[in-house]
Amino acid sequence: MTVASAPVMDAAGWADAYLAWAPEGDLFAGASAEMAGHWRAMLDRLSAQAQGDPAALAGNVERQAVDLGLAFRLTGDQQERPWPLSPVPLLIGAREWTHIEQGLVQRAQLLERVISDIYSTQSLVRDGKLPASVITGSPHHWRVMTGAPPPHGHFVHFYAADLARGPDGEWRVLADRVRTPVGVGYALENRLALSRATGDLLGALNARRLAPFLSDLRRGLAADCERSDPRIGLLSPGRFNQSYAEQAHLARYLGLLLVEGDDLIVSDGQLFVRTIQGLKRVDGLWRWMDSRFLDPLAFDAESRIGVPDLFDACVKGGLMLANWPGVGVIESRAMAAFLPGLAREVLGADLILPNIATWWCGQAAERAHVADAMDELVVGSAFDRDVAGLTGTRFLPGSGLDAKQRAALLEAMARRPMDYVGQEVVRLSTTPAIVNGKLTPLPFTLRVFVARDDLGQWRIMPGAFARLAAHGDIRAALMGEGDLSADMCVLDARPVPRDGLMAAAPAIRRVGGMLPAKAADNLYWLGRYIERMEMTARVIRAIVGGSIEADLGPAVGSPTMDRLMGQLALWGAIPGTAGAVGPLCAQALGDGAQPGSVRALLAAVAGIGEGLRDRLAVDYWRLVRLPLPDFDGGVTETLLEASSRMIERISALSGLAAENMGRTEGWRFHDMGRRMERAINGCRLAMLFAGDGASADDLTVLLDLNDSQISYRNRYLAGPALAPVRDLVALEPHNPRSILYQAQRLAEHVAALPTLHGDGMPEEPQRLAAMLAARLAPMTGDMLGMADLADAESRLLGLSDAIGQRYFLQRRKERSEGGSLLS
Repeated sequence: MTVASAPVMDAAGWADAYLAWAPEGDLFAGASAEMAGHWRAMLDRLSAQAQGDPAALAGNVERQAVDLGLAFRLTGDQQERPWPLSPVPLLIGAREWTHIEQGLVQRAQLLERVISDIYSTQSLVRDGKLPASVITGSPHHWRVMTGAPPPHGHFVHFYAADLARGPDGEWRVLADRVRTPVGVGYALENRLALSRATGDLLGALNARRLAPFLSDLRRGLAADCERSDPRIGLLSPGRFNQSYAEQAHLARYLGLLLVEGDDLIVSDGQLFVRTIQGLKRVDGLWRWMDSRFLDPLAFDAESRIGVPDLFDACVKGGLMLANWPGVGVIESRAMAAFLPGLAREVLGADLILPNIATWWCGQAAERAHVADAMDELVVGSAFDRDVAGLTGTRFLPGSGLDAKQRAALLEAMARRPMDYVGQEVVRLSTTPAIVNGKLTPLPFTLRVFVARDDLGQWRIMPGAFARLAAHGDIRAALMGEGDLSADMCVLDARPVPRDGLMAAAPAIRRVGGMLPAKAADNLYWLGRYIERMEMTARVIRAIVGGSIEADLGPAVGSPTMDRLMGQLALWGAIPGTAGAVGPLCAQALGDGAQPGSVRALLAAVAGIGEGLRDRLAVDYWRLVRLPLPDFDGGVTETLLEASSRMIERISALSGLAAENMGRTEGWRFHDMGRRMERAINGCRLAMLFAGDGASADDLTVLLDLNDSQISYRNRYLAGPALAPVRDLVALEPHNPRSILYQAQRLAEHVAALPTLHGDGMPEEPQRLAAMLAARLAPMTGDMLGMADLADAESRLLGLSDAIGQRYFLQRRKERSEGGSLLS
């Protein structure tokens, strides 16, 4: 039965309707009586919540995923995709889960022992238990790591296994993941989204909680660091990585410092992070990049995202690195052919969770078997390379080969047999999922996570990242086109006690965490781009008639209108001033090809925001990611409405920053960015509209752009006059839009930032900010001239440069800043 022919389900009959056509071996249909009761109770609860409409339930969960900021990328994607989450979790009983736990603990012990042998005594190769070519053929084997053990002897801290459940209920391991075992953050996010969408459903089912496992993981990483209160970073390849959203979520949840290679530097064999306070020592890294990229001096010289000399920090400086470089040698499909025998040799026992059957073609008998039984097997690369010259193809079913492809594959296998393996074709059990608004059985795999705790013992996360395959390709690393993810819950017989991330109360602190230089840079420019976007929207609104004072906006063709259009052109919002006002304003608002348009600035804000996912609240991130309001370029009212909506949205962002951001250095840099941009624009607009020959239209527009019409009218009974307007928009110390107000706030911010030296002398940003505020404070509007405004703008630009040079991504000269900075 196809999805299209699935029976229509009403609120009372989801479970029965599904069972009527679920395939043999389905997780629900084949469940024990006890587990079937849990499945039925869950589906009854979900159907009642959705009033019998599976699509409504799916839509609710989708909204929760969007609210939480869940997203991912496929290879080649420039933009993130919404996270595809099934609203129906997978249910597994405690007894069945205990068997999985035992198998994974055994497997983690085996992998640790084998990896340790490979990079030390190599006795398994010497004794003929493991062919040397299985090790050296792997692109993830690094000879430089031989004889370089981790400081505390733990090669693997965190491990994931991809599991498949056959229709007969047997669990088997599809693949071991030790290099970058992504998915644990998505598993946590799936649980959060599902809990928000379904209320107390999971609690009523006695689902085990994930937080204790993550607490064990955090303490396990810390236990292998040299200091009792270590500084641990999550090393990310950057925001364009496919799982960057997951990395940011994990860093925020676990309290780790999210860093990239540019944030880090090695000095005297120790690792430091560049912060606004100088260099700060890093005791451990949880790496989310392949070993080859970690250190261009030790691994791959072409890497541009690693940290030079990181290898030295690992082997000489006692740096905890999880997982240890080179552990990926265990992941090859060729290795899978030998793990059952190695388990008997190393552990003295058979594997509790068997591999899928694998034959390595580097052995004559196995190669002959693969060639003879090709129609019943999947043939793939032994070492994660392309198969038989087919670009992008790592494995393919033998039954799907035509005569020419079969001949080419056999020829390639004969030429280099050690590069190929044959694996059995795995039949997958199915689980209920909602597809196209209908409850449908889909094949699934689980990625289950294993971590060391603070005693070095293995702990299993009582849940998993479940992937529901749309196309049956179970060997992909994580997600494919059209796939769904799902939560997986382990059910206990009794209610699960509440637990949180922290098992014991930590020492009380009243200071925030460190602020890396790159994060400070991003926060500063996030503020600047938001302010720039707001001012562009205000200019558009002024052009299309948004004044609260005048009956009409400036007339088309008037000097005031020409100045407004010219300013949009100078900002890069429109290509030039020739043309009708409406279409030009439409370009300034929505033409992404114009770098200064509202749409382009909104994209820049979203791009910078992606790099700050670990620091931005969900509400802030949601506002940043909202699309541009719809408008019709030929209808002035819609342009006015869209620009006003954008100004309101930016005001909401300002409110969140003002009321919800802690007054940490991060908030200061964000606010400095907004103050700097507002002050620079204030100088330019005052010079443009408050010159000696300014008209009433000019002054009215300037008051509108500075949101100061009401303040002016409350203070003066007469219409706009030059000196009072200049004073209000430039020099009024209590007007949050004035230039002086921005200068004073900038001076306060830089004065509160940490200094590098203990001599009490002001650093360059402090000196420049104080001089600017002191220069403007004694003036009044009748004293202020164009030269003063030009001077203020020049000083602001110099201050911005000084802030960047002092605080943003300091360079290698930091090596000589002195030992007092390195803490």
